[in-house]
Amino acid sequence: MPEQSLPGFRDFYPDDIEFREHIFSIWRRVATRYAFQEYDGPALEPLELYTKKSGEEIVDQLYCFEDKGGRMVALRPEMTPTLARMVAARANAYKKPIRWFSIPQLFRYERQQRGRLKEHYQLNMDIVGESEAGADADVIAAALDILRSCGFGPSDVRLHLSDRRILANVLVNDLGVHPGELNKVLAGLDKIERSPETAEQYLEAALNRDPQRARAVLNLGLTLREPDQQLLNGPHAASLREVLDRLAAMGLSEFVQLDLGIVRGLAYYTGLVFEVFDVERSFRAICGGGRYDDLISQLAGVDMPCVGFGMGDVVLGELLKERDKYHPKPKRLDVFIVAFTREDVPAVLALAQELRKKGKVVEYSLRYQNPGKQRELAWVRNAEFVLTIGPEERADNAVSIRRSQEELSHRVPRDQVIEHLKRPPNQSRAT
Repeated sequence: MPEQSLPGFRDFYPDDIEFREHIFSIWRRVATRYAFQEYDGPALEPLELYTKKSGEEIVDQLYCFEDKGGRMVALRPEMTPTLARMVAARANAYKKPIRWFSIPQLFRYERQQRGRLKEHYQLNMDIVGESEAGADADVIAAALDILRSCGFGPSDVRLHLSDRRILANVLVNDLGVHPGELNKVLAGLDKIERSPETAEQYLEAALNRDPQRARAVLNLGLTLREPDQQLLNGPHAASLREVLDRLAAMGLSEFVQLDLGIVRGLAYYTGLVFEVFDVERSFRAICGGGRYDDLISQLAGVDMPCVGFGMGDVVLGELLKERDKYHPKPKRLDVFIVAFTREDVPAVLALAQELRKKGKVVEYSLRYQNPGKQRELAWVRNAEFVLTIGPEERADNAVSIRRSQEELSHRVPRDQVIEHLKRPPNQSRAT
């Protein structure tokens, strides 16, 4: 029985690579339009880079080990710590704000689920060095433009937008949550939609086994999908209101839904947060992000505000296929060259190299077969042109050409082959 890939890891056959590159090309095209520059970092980082950010408990979710130099290292589970390290190393070398994007492969040792594997590729787009709401609005606009470029409209996807500062104010001032309990309480609220029972147990643990406070927080969490307008008029909502105004000016309001239930369980978020879902909520979040103004300072000692998001290829790929938004182009070879006899092979090789230098995609039989077998391979490869070189063509310094939609071939001078390949159908015959 043939060996299989590890559970949660993927093989990428040529069709899979084509689909992956379709996603990557959209990501790069939109990121470049928004004036973001691409960067990358190592797939292997010091383990401390992640435990410093997320605590020792993250070790159970990582592929980590001691290397031959005695260093504890981990395959990167996310890109933000690498971004923080790289930006901090050259903090004075770049004009602010810094607009960077990356498409890393990430690894997490966790249970495989629909839309969540042990490895995936992820677009990260971040603006570093700008604390104002204009940066938040711009990364959100970029995320929505990516989805629009994939063919999705407001009837397909919705961005759920919140600000943790609004919720934190209510939790601390109205429900008696202590500041030291806040991050764990927010992580508990993040679990409500998946399992209210699990969320309640988590909240009780976070609130010193106080069931009354836990129930009050849970009841608040269950009402946050449609926020009280009074919450949106308070001083802690000023940035959120400005982001909404900017998105409206960009014509993106119909994609956006206010949802204070979006808290993003990660402790490093400090303000606005968002997640994008398909409208039916039949998938995990397509992307998520927000503002994390303290992270670079915590990791690298350089105080720089940041906002950004991550968008994985797994959920987006599933959604593209389910909604029939991906239509691969028919695979077509530009030219297949047939050697009529063994003696014609050198002439075929010379012509193939000449056409490849001109940018044509060219194939020929790697071992001599009868011409019928060679033409059969040309048909399988869906070649637009089949060129034949035989003794007569070599004697006349010519090549026989047949276009895929034409029944008959015609002979052209050897030095005019490129020009004839450029001609539209029905105009390619020799004159």
